[in-house]
Amino acid sequence: MTETHTKSIGFWRRFWMRWIGALDAGQTDRKQTASHGLRWLPIRSLSPRHKPRIQKHLLSLQPQDRYLRFGYPATDEQIGRYVTGLNFERDEIFGVFNRRLELVAMAHLAYSVDPQWATCAEFGVSVASHQRGRGIGAKLFNHATTHARNQGVSMLFIHALSENVAMLKIARHAGAKVERDGSETEAYLSLPTANLDSQISGMLQEQMAEIDYQLKNQAHQFRQWLSTLQEVRQGVRDARHVSDKG
Repeated sequence: MTETHTKSIGFWRRFWMRWIGALDAGQTDRKQTASHGLRWLPIRSLSPRHKPRIQKHLLSLQPQDRYLRFGYPATDEQIGRYVTGLNFERDEIFGVFNRRLELVAMAHLAYSVDPQWATCAEFGVSVASHQRGRGIGAKLFNHATTHARNQGVSMLFIHALSENVAMLKIARHAGAKVERDGSETEAYLSLPTANLDSQISGMLQEQMAEIDYQLKNQAHQFRQWLSTLQEVRQGVRDARHVSDKG
């Protein structure tokens, strides 16, 4: 890795950390973030090229988690059809990546296909079991509401099983009206009209999440390069050892 490339990574890392501090300073949910120990979460918009990672994430969910996410015990085949049918041009799909670029959480903001309900959208989320308890689901929901507002959505819907306590808790905390009908529950959240603050907040979140992703991608590529280099060095050492014995 060249000195120039190393300096470039260092610059963007410092810039990234500076903006994280600025974003965190402007948050209104300090008590909630402090209780989860998670200040800022890089939430990135996903595209068709992320389908393999989306499918891997959903397939990794345990049967009960699949049941809560989809409302039925989705099989591998059904999950495959769901991923294939994702419409990235119409809907918004957001994700959270770890440092190994594995998708550990995702949210689907589905817009209505009926012109009569053009200002309505539905929210769905899934979080890997080892990432729970950190407020990721709530942050994905908050991110989705900001994005939906900026797209002119006035009503956000959540359709969940009544036993999906975590999702319904997020909805109630956001001020949604929750109506239970037996084993299923509907939550409705009225969204305020977009303003300059929501538009700037959404733009900064997208930009910082992209920088975070690129930094993780660089680190991931560097680790792969190191691994390859170590394998080559080990091969050279093994070859020398064989040669010396001969």
